Amino acid sequence: MTEEMRSIFEEARFKLNHLYFYIIVEEMSMIEILKAILFGIVEGITEWLPISSTGHMILLNEFVTLDVSPEFWEMFLVVIQLGAILAVVLLFWNKIFPFRFREKPVIRKDIFTLWFKILTACVPAAVIGLAFDDVLDALFYNPWCVAIALIVFGVAFIVIENRNKNASPKITELGGITYQTAFMIGVFQLIAAVFPGTSRSGATIVGALMIGVSRTVAAEFTFFLAIPVMLGASLLKLVKFGFAFTGEETVILLAGMATAFIVSVAVIRFLMGYIRRHDFKVFGWYRIVLGALVLLYFAFFA
Repeated sequence: MTEEMRSIFEEARFKLNHLYFYIIVEEMSMIEILKAILFGIVEGITEWLPISSTGHMILLNEFVTLDVSPEFWEMFLVVIQLGAILAVVLLFWNKIFPFRFREKPVIRKDIFTLWFKILTACVPAAVIGLAFDDVLDALFYNPWCVAIALIVFGVAFIVIENRNKNASPKITELGGITYQTAFMIGVFQLIAAVFPGTSRSGATIVGALMIGVSRTVAAEFTFFLAIPVMLGASLLKLVKFGFAFTGEETVILLAGMATAFIVSVAVIRFLMGYIRRHDFKVFGWYRIVLGALVLLYFAFFA
């Protein structure tokens, strides 16, 4: 074999190896994107149903793991919720945006008041979250705590709905929520901030039902409360992670967020129609069964 032929052969082999590596990398990236879409579907479904989105994401990660750094995964778990927030903004724009631009600008004072109440409800979780975020992650972000929280709040849903079966709610519209009521709902949200698996929506809805808020109003206030809470939590995680994303990390994050947004729109519409005719007990039973299965799995198989 001449030197020229050997050189051509080596160059061809190098290009083939490079092409093979490129194909493998692309396949891996596509698999990770598909995983991110799966996480987005789970986030979009479980963020608004009172069954714990974070709990389901942690559990899903036991079986379908994103091939990313632990730091990116911790950030992804929270920031993917931004997609779900956009669904609330889209569906409830007229109830949360205080400005109207028609013949002349109009400011809705009732909506401003609502936002002050929402911010009041954010105070307990914000204080604890900023002070103890890393400690709480280390202590409670594990399948055992998730399972226990699923069961405990599942029982709470059933007990409270049975207690309220023949009772009429005291608060049947958003304007009826006082600052005191908003703060009390915020205290229940604090429980969700501490214990993953509790469900932020589940905790706030349980709290609202206990103090006499109707299901529809409880659900809507929970949706609106999610906007500043998730924005704050996402910003905190982004700052901790930094903004130096790789191209693959950017695509994975955007794929998860976009999927969460699309699924959330459908789920919120479903939930608002469902609770007008049914109570929350079915979600309580679901939480109990899922929590028991998780305990069994990690006790005998993990």
